[in-house]
Amino acid sequence: MDYKILDQNDFDFFASFIEDTRMFVGEDINQDYSHDELGGIEHMPDIVVKVTSAEEVSKIAKYCNENKIAMVARGTGSGLVGAAVPVFGGVVLDMTLMNEILELDRENLTVTVQPGVLLMELAEFADDNGYLYPPDPGEKTATIAGNISTNAGGMRAVKYGVTRDFVSALEVVLPNGEILHLGGKVVKNSSGYDLKDLIIGSEGTLAIITEATLRLVPKPEISISLLLPFKSIESGIEAVPAIVSSGANITAIEFMQKDCILYAEEYLGKKFPDHSSESYLILTFDGQSKTEVEKEYSKIADLCIELGALDAYIVDTEERKEDVWNARGAFLEAIKASTDLMDECDVVVPRSRVAEFINFTHDVEDKVGIRIPSFGHAGDGNLHIYVCRDGKDDGEWEDKLTKAFDMFYGKAREMGGFPSGEHGIGYIKRKYLLDKISPTEVRIMREIKRAFDPNLILNPDKVIPVND
Repeated sequence: MDYKILDQNDFDFFASFIEDTRMFVGEDINQDYSHDELGGIEHMPDIVVKVTSAEEVSKIAKYCNENKIAMVARGTGSGLVGAAVPVFGGVVLDMTLMNEILELDRENLTVTVQPGVLLMELAEFADDNGYLYPPDPGEKTATIAGNISTNAGGMRAVKYGVTRDFVSALEVVLPNGEILHLGGKVVKNSSGYDLKDLIIGSEGTLAIITEATLRLVPKPEISISLLLPFKSIESGIEAVPAIVSSGANITAIEFMQKDCILYAEEYLGKKFPDHSSESYLILTFDGQSKTEVEKEYSKIADLCIELGALDAYIVDTEERKEDVWNARGAFLEAIKASTDLMDECDVVVPRSRVAEFINFTHDVEDKVGIRIPSFGHAGDGNLHIYVCRDGKDDGEWEDKLTKAFDMFYGKAREMGGFPSGEHGIGYIKRKYLLDKISPTEVRIMREIKRAFDPNLILNPDKVIPVND
C-alpha cells in the first residue's frame, strides 16, 4: 500500500488549528511513539498530534482520508502486539489529553468518559461513588479506549464478563471525519446490526473512539480471596475444572507458578505471603453480605483441600490483599525485568483444557530449550505465556521464539482455542489469526474494514492484512 509522505504543506495544515505544544515533528517526536510496551516492531510517525476533542479528530481524519495519509490512534502505548505502532508512518493521534470523566448517571448506572481516561482513574472514581467498574485488566495505566479496542478482560471476567459487556454507547470518528453515536443508555437493543460491538475489539482499525458510556454495578460490600498452595504445578492447574464446575459464585480464578512469585518478590522487594509451593491459585469472592461470601469460599476451600491444596489462606485484610494482588499485578513487569527481551503468547482455550495447555508449555520449554514462565486467568481459559531471550543471539532467539510460538498457537487451534484472549492481534500476531480462521472469515473481515475505511488509512495492516 502506498501512503503519502507528509510534507510542509501537510504540517502547515495541522499547525493552522493545533498549538505548537500539541504537535511534534521529526526529531521532536519521542521515540516511545515508535513502539508499544513489548517493542516487537518499531516505526516512527511523521507527526504526532495530541488531540483534545472529537472535532479535532474529525478534521484530521477528513484531511488524512482525502490525502491518503496513514493515521493511528494511540493511548498510553501499553499494548503488547504492535497495534498502536505507525508501521506506515503518517499521523499518530495521541488521545491522552482527552482524559475527563464527563458524567455519572446514577439512575441508569452508567459513567461517560473520554478515551484517554486511565483504567485506574475510572476504577477509583467508581469506587469513591459506591460503584464497581468490573473489567479489571492487569495494566491499570491503560486507557479506556485501549481496553475497548482490545475488548480487554482481566481477573474478574469469570463472574462479570469482559469490556464488551460494559460498553453501553460510543462516540466514534470514522476515517472520513464523520462523527457517529452508537448505542445508548439502554439495557438491551435488538435494532439492526450492532455497529458498536463491531468497534469493540477492532483495535482502532474501523473508527476512532472519542467518548464511551460504560455500565457500572453496585459496589460489593465484601471481597475476600483465598490463596491456595499446591505441591505441584499439575495439581494446582488440574484443580481448576472442578472449581469451575462446582457452581460457586467466584469472581476470579488466577493461576501462578512459583517462579513468577519469585520474580515478583525480587522486582517489588517484598515477600509474598507464601512461596514454598510449586503452584498457587488465587480465588476471589465478592458479594453484599459477609455471610454470603463466607458460605461460598468455605465450600470451595474444602473442595480445594480435597483436590490437593496444601492449605487455604484467607486474604481478608487490606495488608494481605495488597501483598497478594500487588505481586500478581507485577508479574508482567517482573518477568520482563528478569531477562533482556521477551515476547508473549496470549492464548485462550476451553477452561476444561487449561491444565493440558499449561503442561504442554513445559514440554515446549524442554524441547525448544528456552525459559517460558506463565500465569493466567485460569477461570476463563486465558493464559499468558512469556518466552524469554536470556542473552541468546539474534538468530538463535528468532529461531527458538518462532518454534515456541508455532507450537503454542498450533496447540491452541487443536484445542478449539484462539490466538488472543484479551491483548489483541495487532501487527505481530496476524499470522496466527490467519492460521486459525477460514478464508471466508478473512474475506468478511476485509470487507468490513473497507466498508468503514475505503481508503485503508486507519491503523492500516493491523489485525487482518488488507492484501494476501
